Amino acid sequence: MTLQLPILHIFLLCRCPKWVAGWLCSRLNISFIFQEYLTRQQKMCTYNKRKHPNCIHAQRTLWADRTCLRRPILRKGIAWKNALCLPLCLTYSSFIRTYLTKSYPVLNGSIQPIHRHVFEFNLRNSMACGERYLELMEQVTKGGGDKAILRHTQRNKKLLVRDRLQLLLDKGEILELSPFAGLGMPYGDIPAAGCITGVGKVRDVWCVFIANDATIKGGTAYPITVKKQLRAQAIAIQNGLPCIYLVDSGGAFLPLQADIFPDKNHGGRMFYNEAVMSALGIPQVAVVCGSCTAGGAYIPTMAEETVMVDRIGTIFLAGPPLVKAATGEDVSPEELGGASLHAKISGCIDHFAATEEEAYECVRNIIATLNLDIPSNKISDFEEPRFAAEELNGLAPRDYAHTLNVKLVLSRLTDGSKFLEFKALYGTTLVTGFAQIKGHLVGIVANNGELTHNASLKGSHFVQLCDQRDIPIIFLQNTRPNVTMAGTLSKAEDVTNQLKAQGTMISAVACSTVPKITIIIGGCYGGESFPMCGRSFDPNFLFLWPNARIGLVGPSYFREVQKSDGEIQDETQLKIMKEMLENESSAFHSSSRVWDDGIILPKDTRMVIGQCLNIIKQKPRLHSQPEKHAVLRM
Repeated sequence: MTLQLPILHIFLLCRCPKWVAGWLCSRLNISFIFQEYLTRQQKMCTYNKRKHPNCIHAQRTLWADRTCLRRPILRKGIAWKNALCLPLCLTYSSFIRTYLTKSYPVLNGSIQPIHRHVFEFNLRNSMACGERYLELMEQVTKGGGDKAILRHTQRNKKLLVRDRLQLLLDKGEILELSPFAGLGMPYGDIPAAGCITGVGKVRDVWCVFIANDATIKGGTAYPITVKKQLRAQAIAIQNGLPCIYLVDSGGAFLPLQADIFPDKNHGGRMFYNEAVMSALGIPQVAVVCGSCTAGGAYIPTMAEETVMVDRIGTIFLAGPPLVKAATGEDVSPEELGGASLHAKISGCIDHFAATEEEAYECVRNIIATLNLDIPSNKISDFEEPRFAAEELNGLAPRDYAHTLNVKLVLSRLTDGSKFLEFKALYGTTLVTGFAQIKGHLVGIVANNGELTHNASLKGSHFVQLCDQRDIPIIFLQNTRPNVTMAGTLSKAEDVTNQLKAQGTMISAVACSTVPKITIIIGGCYGGESFPMCGRSFDPNFLFLWPNARIGLVGPSYFREVQKSDGEIQDETQLKIMKEMLENESSAFHSSSRVWDDGIILPKDTRMVIGQCLNIIKQKPRLHSQPEKHAVLRM
């Protein structure tokens, strides 16, 4: 009897008989291949251990996304890509993981007839919130208004900020951050807080951009402007992203200087961050494409490379009017701090650009010289969900009483609507498990009711698993709006145990080092929002649905809290307080204060999460040291 071997087996037998022996014995013995890979890696890896003495290579699969041949594996045709390729530091696997996650159970995303009235009620509310979203987005895109735009483009001969970004960024995915910041502030409306921030690609490199909009209050910085810019820098630091500044600023708004200048997280923090980012090896490039006055002058002078546009760009601490008042001398802005002066005499800039188009092309070339190790593989082999994303509008709860099973939401977010649930029968008011979103393996933690004692322990266990396996975590937050009242001794004991378990989950989330993305799909209330990775727990990104609510308690439960505190107020005061809480707990109020990274429509959630995961993946993730403790079963 002649042994019939496929061509690939014969090829492997000639090159690696040991591997084929292991394969033939156990078809595809993954652990056997892992061990062989680790053995070869120790021999072949030339990683500079003197520079990175704490780098350890975790067990990763060998399959790399490069072109080779296609063969049937495990009775399924899958593209084989350099199966024997051993790069120095492999990151996420693509072959084995993609195949195995396709075998995850499929969620039942069908909406039952008994829940149809709740779905329709939520849908009507989502439509109203969506109209408000589009109305505000239109207001933001208009910038400072028609007159300011005309003055900016005709008299000052400058490009609009969004036109500048089109010249700077690659065509494709752009993630704008906090577009509604600055609306409805006590000192008036400041559309987009006077600047546009976000993450986009420049020469295939994800970069954070901070671009002043001089059509809004002449580019003057308000307290909310500073807060939005600091948040963009924090994202750059946390995710290791290069930062590009398009500076066209008139300096701080002096009447509000007490809220802009003196404190730790005020204007001076931007310059501190620039120095720290440079020390961390995070590149920073600035373009002076307008006025750069007072404190704003430090931004380009502290960047690693600066481009300045002739005739329209200026850098000085005090402009010509102050020079005239102090010395009596007449001087033009170009003579005092124009591009020619800073390129030839002061040396404050590195590149002189005759036009704005030339300046942004120069920045693109600078980014191309950063010599960054960018992941070359873009995941495209993934399944779309089996249920329509538009149906998420009916699953976005109008309030906590109109919440449907969160698995209906997951079935419209995960690849192929597949989800491998963890501890499915324990602590069922919290749903945890593994899935893929846009081809990225993630852990998911989603509220499905009150965060009970058992649910909190389950969440703690799962977060530790994700942290140990280096899997990003997606939190879908919808916490209850009321506070548990302990009326009896036994009830007080239950509440105490619940709080201790929640404290355990808070510790697990706070100490986890993997990337975290939080989406508030309903309520973000009180203490239960903390273990679900609220803003104070530093998620990499945090977004809201338009229906979301944020507060200590829901407005409808305010009276109960007042009674428990022993404070008796008349009906008029309670009504005023309830209206105030109703307004301040809205998603639009939150986003205008930069308590989040922006509002997203439910149907765009999967796309936004995918963008965030791609952005996070650009930063090299090395385990700095072995785990010091085992995973604690809760």
